[in-house]
Amino acid sequence: MELLNPVREITAEQFAADRLAGRRYLCIDIREEADYRQGHLPDAVLMRAEDAAAYVPDPGMHDPLLICCAYGRISLDLAEELSERGVEAYSLKGGYGTYALYEIKEMSKAADRLKDIEHSLTKSFHTPLFSRFAKAIVQYELVKENDRIAVCISGGKDSFLMALLFKELKRHNKFPFELCFLVMDPGYNAENRAIIESNAKLLDIPIEIFESNIFDVVDNVKESPCYLCARMRRGYLYKAAKDRGCNKIALGHHFDDVIETTLMGMLYAGQYQAMMPKLKSTNFPGMELIRPLYFVREADIIRFRDTNGLHFIRCACHFTDTCSTVRSDGDSTSKRIEVKKLIADLKKTNPQIEQNLFRATENVVLDKVLGYKSEGVRHSFLENY
Repeated sequence: MELLNPVREITAEQFAADRLAGRRYLCIDIREEADYRQGHLPDAVLMRAEDAAAYVPDPGMHDPLLICCAYGRISLDLAEELSERGVEAYSLKGGYGTYALYEIKEMSKAADRLKDIEHSLTKSFHTPLFSRFAKAIVQYELVKENDRIAVCISGGKDSFLMALLFKELKRHNKFPFELCFLVMDPGYNAENRAIIESNAKLLDIPIEIFESNIFDVVDNVKESPCYLCARMRRGYLYKAAKDRGCNKIALGHHFDDVIETTLMGMLYAGQYQAMMPKLKSTNFPGMELIRPLYFVREADIIRFRDTNGLHFIRCACHFTDTCSTVRSDGDSTSKRIEVKKLIADLKKTNPQIEQNLFRATENVVLDKVLGYKSEGVRHSFLENY
């Protein structure tokens, strides 16, 4: 087979131009499923790296492969390996981030893009997004008069949507409150930081970025680096928010996060506890954490993102391109993805499964539990038997 291009890399610009010219690729994404769900190449197929390495084209299939990973390193190795077997395969140069950044910049050139996005938020997506956002704020009293809220933006679809919804809420302004759009840079590479900055510019969100060295700290941690990273992020955000006069930080956890976390606790930790809509900080007196996307479904967030052609990142740490895509045991799914799939399977026979899982967190019958903890003290049903 004569290869059309001996160079095994294709840039985002070339890919876009080829698609415009009618040249087709079979796009294969070898990142984590959670990263794939944040965004991917058009019509890309999610596949494990080892499966991609063993790929054999169907007879009569002439479309070349375009392999996408986080930063373009593993995909390049795969493209070169496949090409040695006579398969026309290419790597997306720089990984998905380069494509996302290209698309964001191209989108910014279009007139009235922000106006169109905001219009869809208040019209097409008013009920599934803004109404549920407002419902959580009212029902759980998340925003009060004279609050100063640090809206924490990680760079993903959830936190950027939350920022847009807060902007819309501020327009109504039934009582005075202030917003601070806060982005922590824990050590992003220049490209991933540029994606966050470009999205903020596109969506007219006045972000304030501060740096930390979290990625360097957890880089050499072998056990549970993601857990440590999340804990450290929370502490840095609280401190940065407090230094800016905020009394609350807002995080972008949504309805799916709530029920998945509850089920994960039962299946993997042997405990039943909900992800609360708001929490008082124990280490920063007077500070609160709020989750205003508590009733918003992830599927609706994805529809909003895709309808408006938006591109985001999930995790931009050092582990994403090495540990997340290739593992010796062949298992590239996190516990959260496993639970997500379990819920999806259960939903096939019980459409109410998600709502029932959520309702269970507010319908706990203490007379029917063997034991429970309150303020760190363990109690048994025998106490009141």
